Amino acid sequence: PTPARSARLFETKTLRLLYAFNSERPLNSAAISPLPHCPYLIAGGGQDAMSVTTTAAQQGKFETLFFDHAFGEELGCIGGHFGPVNTLAFAPHGRSYASGGEDGYIRIHHLDQEYFEAYEKKVTESGILAADKA
Repeated sequence: PTPARSARLFETKTLRLLYAFNSERPLNSAAISPLPHCPYLIAGGGQDAMSVTTTAAQQGKFETLFFDHAFGEELGCIGGHFGPVNTLAFAPHGRSYASGGEDGYIRIHHLDQEYFEAYEKKVTESGILAADKA
């Protein structure tokens, strides 16, 4: 089977597709922020394991991608693994997340204050009320 190259977000009651976040890399895992004021989805993956030994970590795209599911945009990425990211989970308090990679490491990533302020700043700059987008 072909690896998934998108993370899809569905409305749970009707299973209506809300967003499909596309990526040039295979994606293995995704998680949704538990914080209502940070409507973000993270997704991770990377090049397949058979090719990892011949590829530099940068070329393998072993980062966690951040997407804004209110505005439907890719926000950026965080690296750290030397192999594909296979699992992701936000902490219940939403201030950090864990990533597990094929390199055998579990990494805890603590998010900067800017991460928590970015959505409100974007809403203010766009002139759209937060209630209209969420």
